[in-house]
Amino acid sequence: MGVLLVGVAAFLTRLEDWRSYTPLAGGGYVGEQTGHAHSEKPAGIVRWLTTVDHKDIGLLYGFYGLFAFAWGGIAVLIMRTELAVPEQFIIGANFYNALLTTHGITMLFLFGTPIIAAFGNYFIPLLIGADDMAFPRINAIAFWLLPPAAVLIWAGFPLATLTSGDIQPAQTSWTMYTPLSVEQTNPGVDLMLLGLHLSGVSATMGAINFIATIFTERGEDVGWEKLDIFSWTMITQSGLILFSFPLLGSALVMLLMDRNFATTFFAAEGGGPILWQHLFWFFGHPEVYILVLPPMGLVSLILPRFAGRKLFGFKFVVYSTLAIGVLSFGVWAHHMFSTGIDPRIRASFMAVSLAIAVPSAVKVFNWITTMWNGRLRLVAPMLFCIGFVQNFILGGVTGVFLASIPVDLVLHDTYYVVGHFHFIVMGAIAMAGFAGIYYWFPMFTGRMYQRTLAKWHFWLTMIGSNVTFLAMLLLGYGGMPRRYATYLPQFTDLHLVATVGAFVMGFGQLIFVYNLVVSWLEGPRVESGDPWDLEDDGMKTKEWEWFERKRETAIATDGGEEVRADGGETIEEE
Repeated sequence: MGVLLVGVAAFLTRLEDWRSYTPLAGGGYVGEQTGHAHSEKPAGIVRWLTTVDHKDIGLLYGFYGLFAFAWGGIAVLIMRTELAVPEQFIIGANFYNALLTTHGITMLFLFGTPIIAAFGNYFIPLLIGADDMAFPRINAIAFWLLPPAAVLIWAGFPLATLTSGDIQPAQTSWTMYTPLSVEQTNPGVDLMLLGLHLSGVSATMGAINFIATIFTERGEDVGWEKLDIFSWTMITQSGLILFSFPLLGSALVMLLMDRNFATTFFAAEGGGPILWQHLFWFFGHPEVYILVLPPMGLVSLILPRFAGRKLFGFKFVVYSTLAIGVLSFGVWAHHMFSTGIDPRIRASFMAVSLAIAVPSAVKVFNWITTMWNGRLRLVAPMLFCIGFVQNFILGGVTGVFLASIPVDLVLHDTYYVVGHFHFIVMGAIAMAGFAGIYYWFPMFTGRMYQRTLAKWHFWLTMIGSNVTFLAMLLLGYGGMPRRYATYLPQFTDLHLVATVGAFVMGFGQLIFVYNLVVSWLEGPRVESGDPWDLEDDGMKTKEWEWFERKRETAIATDGGEEVRADGGETIEEE
């Protein structure tokens, strides 16, 4: 890894004209206006390997995130198939543990963070009136660290076959608790830790870029009071990354040293196994808000467009976002109520964990009030926004229960916890991601998707997620522990229900992929710079103005097809 980094540094020192890729003095822009960054893009694969255009990098992040989403989804479907019956069925316990580990890490670090970066890279410069990110090359480097990170994290699966079992995929769970993660003598764990470290470096570089871009690259007409809600959530998320990911990197280095150099950071006679939990969760709980704040911003941006009115209480949504960012660093020990920490410290963490629910509730009531007297258009982006609100309520309320010490001591490490955070991660974050993809699909493809298929995708995802995660909550109430490949026969029915729900959800994602690919290639072409008729309600934002200018200056393309909302009825009729 050191040789690779030295080689990269040596290569970068030979590149010329570095000033053309940095912000100019006096607030000048880089990119299309200066002509340095992307005036003449190469064609084919070379373009995608060398691009520093924020839109191209946004698409790369998006494709990467969706690929990781597919990997994690296939892993969980195999796991749910194994859990359909109480006894060992198709895979052994070790392979189940490996899938459990890679599923959690993939969904959090290789899907959740990159898919948010996809929206941020593509749209934040457009929303704030900039031509590109503040540091385009750093932006590209941040993305290209992710593919090797994925290779390292997933390497244990092919290497287990190639090395006849000498190297196995990590079986530590995504939390990597010590002493298990120290004493598991398997090089696959080291590869996973190095991959996680690379993904953390990538996220930190991206966060610095977002902060610099929003602070320095805004157009003259975009003051802080006019900054869009998605940019507010992205700058808050970037601040959380800046303060939490370096700590994760330090903890990973200490864990690698314990594993390979006989240090005792997390040994019983050294810092102790509980030290790992403190370090990990000081990163790990802000990570939850790193993942959920930008989706909140997406919903706060998209939902009002199809409610026909501005977001209710915009300032309070911004203040609640900043409050969540601050409070998120004071709740990590609610993951450790059962570890025997001082009861007085435990009580203070309970208080802050309950308090952080207040700014989240502010957002929920603002979303509901925005819809209350609005003129709702139930197209696919709006449906996914509503699905986000519903699932976020369920995930949030179950989290409030877990913030209470006596309740948590009963439900800790049961399937109730699994149901709670899956309502947030899949039921809410993925829903907001789908809303963003459908909302901006006409912009980055120039075509419309098929409305009927998009609604099938929504309903199958919504029904499947609620069936699966509600069954998990009930399993937790029954005392079913998490992370087990087998279980007592009394839990069979609920596990079977959860497995059916997971496959319903998986079928919905197949429809999504089919709709995405076919519509991108063959969907009806967009014939307007305002495909959602946002201007009628005064809700047109800067990115759509950019899209309209781009269409007006572009070379005439094939036309004649009527633009249809969601691939069905004309937008005017919607």
